[in-house]
Amino acid sequence: MDLSDQFSLEHLIFKERICRTCGKKKDLLDDFYLIRKNKRPLPSAYSYECKNCTIKRVTRSRKMTHNPVSGIKDIYPDW
Repeated sequence: MDLSDQFSLEHLIFKERICRTCGKKKDLLDDFYLIRKNKRPLPSAYSYECKNCTIKRVTRSRKMTHNPVSGIKDIYPDW
């Protein structure tokens, strides 16, 4: 019996990952950004911070700018 018959690549790839920021266990393909497109099937191609935590981090760190025409502070980028 051959070892390659018992295991496939799908068994070796991690399906879930723990977010480094929030510490919750989430689905790798749905909840993490793909950061290295040329290494697509590998789990190392995905970030270690989930999408929700990444959006929160970017929102907190955005630069506030003042629009002199409207007198309102604008937040860039506007998602």
